[in-house]
Amino acid sequence: MFNVTAILEMPLGAGGITIWSLLYFTLILVIGVLIARLVSINVRRALMDRLPVNERELLTKLVYYGIAIVALLAALPQLNVDLSGLLVAGGIAGIVIGFASQSVISNLISGLFLMFERPIRIGDNINVSDVTGSVEDIRILSTVIKTFDGIYIRIPNEKVFTSNITNYVHNVARRFSYQIGIRYQDDAALAIRIAKDVIEKHPFALRNPSPSVFVDNLGDNGVNLTVFIWAPARNWWEVRTDLLWKIKRAFEENGIQIPFPQRTVWFPERIEVEQRSAVEEK
Repeated sequence: MFNVTAILEMPLGAGGITIWSLLYFTLILVIGVLIARLVSINVRRALMDRLPVNERELLTKLVYYGIAIVALLAALPQLNVDLSGLLVAGGIAGIVIGFASQSVISNLISGLFLMFERPIRIGDNINVSDVTGSVEDIRILSTVIKTFDGIYIRIPNEKVFTSNITNYVHNVARRFSYQIGIRYQDDAALAIRIAKDVIEKHPFALRNPSPSVFVDNLGDNGVNLTVFIWAPARNWWEVRTDLLWKIKRAFEENGIQIPFPQRTVWFPERIEVEQRSAVEEK
C-alpha cells in the first residue's frame, strides 16, 4: 500500500534531511519573504512624503532584507543546521560592529523618530543647536540646514532630535512687535489711530488675531508706543519691514516725529549772576 507519510519522512541524504523538513523550510522561508514584502510596501507608503526617493528605497530594502534574514535563520533548523556556532560568531561580530558604529545607529534611530514625529519639515525656518536657517533635507543620518547667509550645515540627527528645536513657521501665524517713540507734544491718540489705519490697509496683516497699538510707557525722551501685529509665518519678515516704514511715513505726513535724546540742564541762579557780572566787567 502506498504510504505517503513514510515517503515524506524518508531521508534525502546523510544529513538526515527529509522531505517534511524541506517542505517546512520552504514554507517558513516563503512566509517570511511575504511578510518582508508586505512590511516593506507599507514602509514605502508611510515614508512617501517624508523622505527623498533614494533614501526611502534604501530604508525599504533594509527592512525587507532584515525580515528575510530573520526568516532564513528561523527556517535553517529544519535542515538540521546548528546555529549555535553561527549565533556566537554573529553575537561577537555584532558587539564589535555595535561599538564601532554606535553613533551611526544612534543617528539612524534619531532620523526615524524625526521622520515619524515630524517636528520639522523641508522648507521650515528653524533654530536648532545654535544654527538658524531653512531645512533643505532630512536624511537618514543627518539633517541639512541652509542658513540665511547661504551656508549649508549638516547636523547629525541625534543632535537634532536631542536639542531644543525652534520652528518659526510650524504655526500658520507669527506675531512681531515694534517699539515706537513719539514726542510728548504729539497727540498719542492720533498716533495710535494712524498706526492702526496703516496696519488695517496692509494685505498680509492678519485681522484675527487682531493687531494691538497702545501706550506702553513714558520714556525719558518721549511717549513709547508698543505695536503687536500678526502675519502669516511664511511672510512675517516682509510684513514687518514693510509696515515699519509705512508707519514712519504716515507719522511724518501727520506731523508726528520720533524724539531725539535730549537733556535739560539747570544752573543755580548764583552761577548765572556771577557769569553775567563777569561778562559786564569785560
